[in-house]
Amino acid sequence: MPTVIALDVSLSMSRPVLIPDCSEEYERRHLAVNGINSLLDFMTQNCKLEFFSLVVFSYLWDQLVTFTRDFDAIKAALNKIEIFNKTCIESVLTGIKALIADEWSTITPSQIILITDGNAGTGPGSLKHSLERAAKSPDEKFPLPFAFPCILNIVCLANPTDPDLQSSLPLYQKLVELSSFGGEVFVPETVLNMKSVQEMFLRLANRYYAPFYGNLHCGNMNCAVQLYPSPNSCLQNPTGCKPLLSNTLKICGFLDIADVSSPPTISRHLVLPVGTKEKENENEQKASKSDDADGLLDDGRIPAFTVLLHGSLKVESMVALTQVGEDWFGLMYSWADSKKKSNLILALFEQGLDTLTWLGNFDHLASMSEFSESPYGEDDSKTPFPVRPAEKHSYAQSCVVWIKPSGLQADLQKVLRHARKLPDKQQQFYKELNRIRRAALAFGFYELLEAMAAMLERECTMLPGTAHPSAAMQLTHAANALRSDSAKDVTVTVMPLQTNFSTEDG
Repeated sequence: MPTVIALDVSLSMSRPVLIPDCSEEYERRHLAVNGINSLLDFMTQNCKLEFFSLVVFSYLWDQLVTFTRDFDAIKAALNKIEIFNKTCIESVLTGIKALIADEWSTITPSQIILITDGNAGTGPGSLKHSLERAAKSPDEKFPLPFAFPCILNIVCLANPTDPDLQSSLPLYQKLVELSSFGGEVFVPETVLNMKSVQEMFLRLANRYYAPFYGNLHCGNMNCAVQLYPSPNSCLQNPTGCKPLLSNTLKICGFLDIADVSSPPTISRHLVLPVGTKEKENENEQKASKSDDADGLLDDGRIPAFTVLLHGSLKVESMVALTQVGEDWFGLMYSWADSKKKSNLILALFEQGLDTLTWLGNFDHLASMSEFSESPYGEDDSKTPFPVRPAEKHSYAQSCVVWIKPSGLQADLQKVLRHARKLPDKQQQFYKELNRIRRAALAFGFYELLEAMAAMLERECTMLPGTAHPSAAMQLTHAANALRSDSAKDVTVTVMPLQTNFSTEDG
């Protein structure tokens, strides 16, 4: 999952740290850089596939490194940071919210590691002032909670007994609570120094980035595997409760892809083979950080059951029903992100035995050899799943659903894309326009008609000089039609404007 490291570069981070029996003088930012490097070293050893981004902030914020797996680039950027003015946490949270929303989808779990000196500040712009203003004026937009699942961890570089830290801890805890998806406030366990800061960052890493290792079993064959991303972090929910994934993943049987259809899943994970030696010495390697800690068999030189399984599922167009815990199942299948590369994926269902209604209870599934007659009948090309009901439910119709703002935004953007390709996309443009108009009328969302009309008029003014003459005419016609009295009649369809241009084009 993507992670944003937000580093405070305000003046207070340049304060010196008095370390007994140490001739060198360190600033708090130096301790922060050393701690971040320890975290990145941990990720290099255990989670090479994680995406990290580096953001620095004071009263304003700036993204120094975009989301990348090149941890050395982040280390290099840390050596070039500069100090600016006072701290404003609200501004950086607003910026991070936009960064993650633009780069990733609203359903992608993410993490934020906010590193500061433990002083929430005073006066306008301080964390206390921001929280009080948000509480008094709910209409004002406070960045938390985010529209996507996000774990917020706050790292404080201060002595545990520091009075400023003690007064700021309730404010930091309030931020974590507002994030809704969990997180913690981390404080050094001992006096602030290089060692205590490193230990604090490693505590965070072991708690939220520890890799998941397990054993994949299929009959007499087994293989040590790693799941990425770790289910321990992906399955976090707003209540703080998460199901327990077993370390033993047992393949119960195989199904045709057509039988499974498109099942609802809660998360997906790469299944990577792990060396036996790495599995046996997992704890020792974490402590020693040895060079051979990475046991992923990415060279393909050592036989692994996962390779056989992946190739078989891909060739036979089947999936493997896998038990991952008590009354908890998932599917393993081959998934290709390009024409040349495919991966073995584990998709997890909700806990329960009836999560796929058309398959029934998972405990009642059996091998086809146990049936006297094939459930497929004489024609093996036909599949009995999913079982379709005789009646046609309303949710099976092609309808518009706007549960979240992103859904409405996507539909409007589709209209704009067709509008910019007029007159070539004239038929698609009016089809989408009428679809959204009818949905707005069904929901009583009449304001959307005026908003769409204004949107099309604005698009008309932004047409380039090389645009087809018919494009401006069709946009103006559609905007006027949306404002007309007949636009609120659901039986009326907005038709294209008949022009000499459109006739010739046809």
